[in-house]
Amino acid sequence: MELSVVDEIVDVHKRKSWALISILQDIQKYDGYLSQEVLRRVSERMEIPLTRLYGMATFYKTLNLTPQGKHNITICSGTACHVRGSDRILKEIMNFLNVEPGGTTEDGEFTLSVVNCLGACAIGPIVVVDGKYNGKMNASKVKNLLVKCRRKA
Repeated sequence: MELSVVDEIVDVHKRKSWALISILQDIQKYDGYLSQEVLRRVSERMEIPLTRLYGMATFYKTLNLTPQGKHNITICSGTACHVRGSDRILKEIMNFLNVEPGGTTEDGEFTLSVVNCLGACAIGPIVVVDGKYNGKMNASKVKNLLVKCRRKA
């Protein structure tokens, strides 16, 4: 990412510390993650310790410190989804894509995340692909969903 873009985003937010999360989210829109170089630049421009930025980036799940895939897959492991088989769905995704939770496939197409709850228990188990909720999932449905996603790519 061009550091001039980082500078522009910081300037748009007038270097206000209360806008730090928005600044990081806006920067992340360009590459899908926050590189060390970008975080250093924000730290310098805003005169905020780098450790504070890393603390925020690791606390907020919407911020990423590693490159993300073109498609983001999130599976719920909350109680309602778990008792309905989300662990089997997770294993199917891991086997089909050859990726661990928190990882990105070697081809950069998919990033897999597991969360404790998505707040839609009535339609669990839930798999979210690129922001779209897919409820009442099972292992065969998720495989078809991933095949369709691969075709789009």
